[in-house]
Amino acid sequence: MEGVEEKDQKMLEKLEEEEEEGEEEEELSSFNINDELHDLEDKLSQIQVHIPEVVYAFDWSSVDTSGLPASYRTNSPKEQLLLQVVENFRQQYVHLCPDREPLFLHPVNECSVEKFVSTTVRPTLLPYSELYDWDSCARFVSDYLTMEPLPSPIAPPSYLYSPTTILRYQRGNCFDFSNLLCSLLIGAGYDAYCVNGYATREICMMDETKEVCPLLQKEAEVTVEAIKQKPKKYAVKPLRDLQSKYELHQAAKETAKEQEAEEKKRKEEKEKIVEAEKPIPDSLYGLRVHAWVLVLSGKREVPESFYIDPFTGRSYDTKDELFLGIESVWNHRNYWINMQDCWNGCKDLEFDLGDPVRWEFMLLGTDKPLLLLPEMEEEDENDDEVEDLMKEEESKAFDMPASWVEPIRITSKEFEVRCPQGKKEILYKNAKLEKWAPYLNKNGLISRLTLYEDPDYSKMLEVKEWFKNREDMMERRELKKQTDVTTEYFAPGHVQGLKAHTYKTMEPETERTMEFYSETRVDGLQKRVETPTDMIEYFEGRSDFLRYRHTEFGKRTKKPANNTQVNTESNARPIVKITERFHRNPEKPADQDVAERIFLISKEKILLTYHYKQNYITASKREFNKRSDVDSTGNKITMTHDMCISYKAGLMEKDEKLFHLYEMMLCLIEEEKLSRHQVWESEMEVLDILRIREEEVAASKLTVSIYDTDRNEKSREHRELMERLLQEERQRQVEQDLDYLAPFLVQMGGIEKMTKWLALRLKEDCLNDFKHHLVDKANLIQARFEKETQELQKKQQWYQQNQLNMTLEDEDAYLSFCSEAMFRIRILENRLNRHKERAPQKYLALEEKLCKDPRLVEYLKFYA
Repeated sequence: MEGVEEKDQKMLEKLEEEEEEGEEEEELSSFNINDELHDLEDKLSQIQVHIPEVVYAFDWSSVDTSGLPASYRTNSPKEQLLLQVVENFRQQYVHLCPDREPLFLHPVNECSVEKFVSTTVRPTLLPYSELYDWDSCARFVSDYLTMEPLPSPIAPPSYLYSPTTILRYQRGNCFDFSNLLCSLLIGAGYDAYCVNGYATREICMMDETKEVCPLLQKEAEVTVEAIKQKPKKYAVKPLRDLQSKYELHQAAKETAKEQEAEEKKRKEEKEKIVEAEKPIPDSLYGLRVHAWVLVLSGKREVPESFYIDPFTGRSYDTKDELFLGIESVWNHRNYWINMQDCWNGCKDLEFDLGDPVRWEFMLLGTDKPLLLLPEMEEEDENDDEVEDLMKEEESKAFDMPASWVEPIRITSKEFEVRCPQGKKEILYKNAKLEKWAPYLNKNGLISRLTLYEDPDYSKMLEVKEWFKNREDMMERRELKKQTDVTTEYFAPGHVQGLKAHTYKTMEPETERTMEFYSETRVDGLQKRVETPTDMIEYFEGRSDFLRYRHTEFGKRTKKPANNTQVNTESNARPIVKITERFHRNPEKPADQDVAERIFLISKEKILLTYHYKQNYITASKREFNKRSDVDSTGNKITMTHDMCISYKAGLMEKDEKLFHLYEMMLCLIEEEKLSRHQVWESEMEVLDILRIREEEVAASKLTVSIYDTDRNEKSREHRELMERLLQEERQRQVEQDLDYLAPFLVQMGGIEKMTKWLALRLKEDCLNDFKHHLVDKANLIQARFEKETQELQKKQQWYQQNQLNMTLEDEDAYLSFCSEAMFRIRILENRLNRHKERAPQKYLALEEKLCKDPRLVEYLKFYA
């Protein structure tokens, strides 16, 4: 019995020890849970959000350089060696040319690192065919960037940013413009160079108010000399001139005096205009620094060298008076200094960069060949000296390092938008040109040219507008303010085949001219001219050879309401006369082929004029007097000769029988009815076109290509709907199949190998993973918050840059954007705060769920 009692006592002590161990492990587990909660709360509390402040001005020193590569922040060993070579060259240049201005050699970039200017040029060929030619490439650069004046008008800037940064902020000075344009031109195969020199105030300040708009410059007309015909041997001699030579001489003298007086008056007026438009004298004339692009002849079949002003994209001759001197030029291979005298501007400059007398080069490894050495008396000695000189030059040659600039990239959307914020305004001589990006305006307007009478842009003369992507196919519209005449031009594809429409008002039965694409119309209508009293139509390509129809209308008893269609011919305008003209039908004899047909409806007459027979100077004619079939008493009227008056050119032929004339008159009466009906249809078509045009102008719908996935709303909505449904289906499937312990059970080998220590470890791993998930979600909310704040800051920065030139619509759009952005920012802030509050509760809920899981409950029952 004592042995049994001792055995029972030992079992009780063992159970008590296991219970004490379980209580200690439970306390340890609860202690770990509390530590995890505190750790989670600490990590979440470290995530902070800050509402952005308004940025009032754009500052180049505040450019974000955090994402730039290492080549922007540091110099490679080869670049450092190049800077030493450049500094040595500069010291020698200052010593030998103390009177010359300092060279523009190694300005700092956006990271405040000195870079040689040649390494800032990055030759790039972009995948846009429009940028393959110099003129369109120059226009793109001038449109894409906003001009900024130099910090000092008489000195180059101390900085030169990379083309990628300039494209990112879409603004820069003349050196930035030239550097970008030169990079694109060299990539397109041109022999282009950046130029540091001097120009007039108008060029430096991008003042085009004295220049004629390029859209108004007419191409030079080519005069074709008339070919002199040799006199025929048996030609008839002209009649003798019986006019008095003295009278002709006196008349010529009077005409010459009048022309001389008119020419003198015209010259005086022109001199007054030139004097009035003469610019104000510039105190800094010849000192204003400017940068532009030089394109040398040779490559890309360029016949002559020329300049390109990067601000305007215009080309100039190398001897143009607007450019006053050159200090240096450079490209991605070398740097050249102009050693020629510029006292006469750039008129006498020679651009043979291989001439070391006129152009001093920086590096020996240049692609421009040097001039040949003069011949010496002893050829052998000369050959040895040349070989020694070449070896010495090869040893001293230094290759230009590769450009430190990243590849220039322009997305298709940026290329399409082009202008900063999608719009740009340029002032010319008595003209203002406005440009917009496609789809920026709801009516498809992409450019507008306004012509003024005075240089103060106060008296408007004419407005020309260009459109794109309109559903009604309208391409251009012109409005002349003096006459209030509007002309609209359409591309092929309009509903009614409309090509052009000129009008003063859209009210029916007023003066207007409509032109049509005749090849797209069944009736071959080419043009229709309408006035309140008549209507003229021109045709081509018709099977009945009709080419002209002129309809004269009488006074209407009661005019219908505006823009309402006439339903019946009885309510149409009364027709007084219809004149129709026909082309020659070669299948008919000339005296039977009608050239002109006139229906005198008010006089009940029909006039026919036939085509001229060969070798005849008169045409056959007929006049029909219409009669009703029966008289007032009901008796049938027979055809008589006085009802048809005929004239036949040529020999007298036998008169046609009355039966044939009667049949002809009946056919003409039917033709008259048909012509009147066609006139009525033309009137109905005019009303229909006016109605359609009013609807199209009111709607202003734009067409979107099926390949434009960003703007095609139907395609985008359908795609987003399908993606959303697919995502919801995946989420639902995941929720159904979700097993929070499955990934961890797979790692441990399944439930069969489960022990209480593995169950405890499984629980801890699951809780740690959930904690990381909560932290990641908080970081994601914070990242979205920071993205919204950055977009708001960019918009505020844009507003500060353009607030002086903004319209009321732009300001309303800006305020609306700020309101929506602040709303999203507040939502994200509240979401983050709510997540911080709920995260510990979710953590405790998961811990309780794990303890109650049937797969772990028997192993964790001692820790529950």
